[in-house]
Amino acid sequence: MDSASKQKFLEELMFLLEQGRPGTGMPLRSLVGDFNGWNEHATPMARDAFGTWEVTLPPGSIAHRSKATGEWSGVESVDCDSMSKLGAGLLVKFCAVTPDGRWGAKVYRVPAWITWSCCDLGKFGSTYDGIYWDPATQPDAPDAQPGAAPDAPGAPDVYFRGFKAKAPTVQSLRIYEAHVGMSSVEPKCNSYLEFARDVLPRIKEAGYNCVQLMAIMEHSYYGSFGYHVTSPFAVSSRSGTPDEFKVLVETAHEMGMLVLIDLVHSHVSNNADDGLNGMDFGQAECDSYFMTGDRGYHRLWDSRLYCYKNYEVLRYLLSNLRWWLEEYNCDGFRFDGVTSMLYHHHGLYMNFTGNYEEYFGLQTDVDAVVYLMLASELVKSVKPSAIMIAEDVSGMPGLCVPVAEGGVGFDYRLAMSLPDLWISLLKEAKDECLGAKKVNSVNGWGDGHWGMNHIVSKMCNRRRGVEKTVAYAECHDQSIVGDKTIAFWLMDAEMYTGMGDDGTPGSVQIERGMLHIKELGENPALLRGIIRAITMGLGGEAYLNFMGNEFGHPEWVDFPREGNNWSAAHCRRRFDLADSGLLRYRFLLKWDVALHALEESTGFASDEHLLVSSQHEEDKVIVFERADLLFVVNLHPCNDYADYKVGVREHGRYKVCLDSDAHDFRGRGRTVHDWVYFSAPEGVPGGPGNFNDRMASITLKVWRESAVESDRVVPSRSCTVYERLLEGEAQTSGMDQPVSQARVSDGETAVPSTAKNGCGEWCGCEAF
Repeated sequence: MDSASKQKFLEELMFLLEQGRPGTGMPLRSLVGDFNGWNEHATPMARDAFGTWEVTLPPGSIAHRSKATGEWSGVESVDCDSMSKLGAGLLVKFCAVTPDGRWGAKVYRVPAWITWSCCDLGKFGSTYDGIYWDPATQPDAPDAQPGAAPDAPGAPDVYFRGFKAKAPTVQSLRIYEAHVGMSSVEPKCNSYLEFARDVLPRIKEAGYNCVQLMAIMEHSYYGSFGYHVTSPFAVSSRSGTPDEFKVLVETAHEMGMLVLIDLVHSHVSNNADDGLNGMDFGQAECDSYFMTGDRGYHRLWDSRLYCYKNYEVLRYLLSNLRWWLEEYNCDGFRFDGVTSMLYHHHGLYMNFTGNYEEYFGLQTDVDAVVYLMLASELVKSVKPSAIMIAEDVSGMPGLCVPVAEGGVGFDYRLAMSLPDLWISLLKEAKDECLGAKKVNSVNGWGDGHWGMNHIVSKMCNRRRGVEKTVAYAECHDQSIVGDKTIAFWLMDAEMYTGMGDDGTPGSVQIERGMLHIKELGENPALLRGIIRAITMGLGGEAYLNFMGNEFGHPEWVDFPREGNNWSAAHCRRRFDLADSGLLRYRFLLKWDVALHALEESTGFASDEHLLVSSQHEEDKVIVFERADLLFVVNLHPCNDYADYKVGVREHGRYKVCLDSDAHDFRGRGRTVHDWVYFSAPEGVPGGPGNFNDRMASITLKVWRESAVESDRVVPSRSCTVYERLLEGEAQTSGMDQPVSQARVSDGETAVPSTAKNGCGEWCGCEAF
């Protein structure tokens, strides 16, 4: 259509909007389909006082699974006869037409409130159609069960009979970020029922208590990772039906896991044919879902931006929150793109320094902030236990403070700077010793970037005690094509050839991110585990991991697209690698399971007590307390330290409860696990002669390889966790028994076991 014709079309359209109100005799929108013989005058829609077009029909007027693609915008005509039918349902459309037919064609769009939307998978370029979903009208519908095969053509839909399992109450959030579609071992799009059967048990066995589901809201472009939403009220039809998704949620609750939805209210897909953007036909901003002009378009994301000051937009988005909480019994949301919502500049090309003028100025989008406050209040009123997590890179003060106290009302914010910290260290410290300040003439070690003060500062840079943070070393952002995960940065091409398990720690050449360690016989997988332990222990009050990274999933995520010949080879998760007894991936998983089991038994990740007692730059050692645990981390690649003194929180006896260097994780086994350390008094903290402001200390020792070699108490590149032993009558399980109990036997890959090793605790040694 040329510009003159388009202008004429818009003028006619605006006239109809003004004149086509109830009682004028000018039908502007109607519901059409097989049920009324495609008569656009048979089922007219009325516009209410707030501008919403609606029609009420008697029960049974439209059949289950009937298409309802509608609400018009734009000028593209639709050939109704060419549209395929799903199942035996009736084809239903919303129709817009001028009284004299001067437009020359009827216009159709997917309804904004549709709860299921599908396209014809057998037709290339097929647009989405809204589907009326009501399986309760099928008297013979079978009950939905996890693991059942997806609906075959013509088969009756499974029907979910209602939620029964109670959502669990968790002490510390350990979040597993997952994408249902790419969760299969096979190169295909996985279903909700298959995810419930095959993947949820893995998540539970790995020690996570919350699953955060990406790409659940319908999106026409699979490669968008679910962030270009087209139908906010609809579950993604690629993986199944609404009732099948309910089975997934119910199964997770039965396993004791919460379910969070990755919610996208910051923008919407620019696709007009398949979704909400079809509602924009150039009307005034007050009558639109979106802002007009450049303000309504995100140039980096190529998407539309909501107009949060409009009443109907607020009602639409708030209703969407309630829909996911009540209809699908979800336990909360991870709000995507909050930074884009908070500011008119959307955070683009901004370097937030912490200056409060950056947060509270004319660039702050007050309408969006008010919406987020309303969203927080509504979510808590509908489900008080619901969890709200904000993806905000700016550090907006008060974001995670209750609305009643003047905040925005989120429960957690994502610690988005932590993955950047680790990736930047791995990328920039090329072929250098992690800590040597002076060049080593033998190995050529140069001045490294891994400053202990820098790491601790980044890990603790948050408003502790005021706002809670979800810590993570990496998420889906580092897994997509064009980037690398931590495991990939460390092991690079050796992930393809060096992951065979020969019973030794292994020799892997790391080309980027650290020194050449082949000569040292070092295992880079140990450093990966240490990074995850530091992040969980220091970085926040909750923890997140992206699907597959718990075992160092190789390669990247690349969705089917024209550039890869529509291949799903890199759009899946190779859980079979961690299952194999011939590969080292299982040891990466074992460490993750061990860390989560320790957290489950102690709750250290959410404990208020966090104190770093030492961050020694020359030794490259960090000592910190979290809850009643003592973490001793040696990041030096080669130096072990003898008779190493560390401060402790309380007097008592201490013993190893977790050791990254244990043989069970394919470490070198340099730490003795049955050694009990007795504390020594250090006087008044901060007083004369006091050590590191602690009231007591212990001096760590480890096994000696020979009578000549001195004790090596803190092994190089290791993370050792110590726990104070119970005393007196409170100790019921043995004199040397730590508080926490957990174990992964060598024959298991993911399931924590209650069996003890020879040391009596879950430290990772193989003496059992």
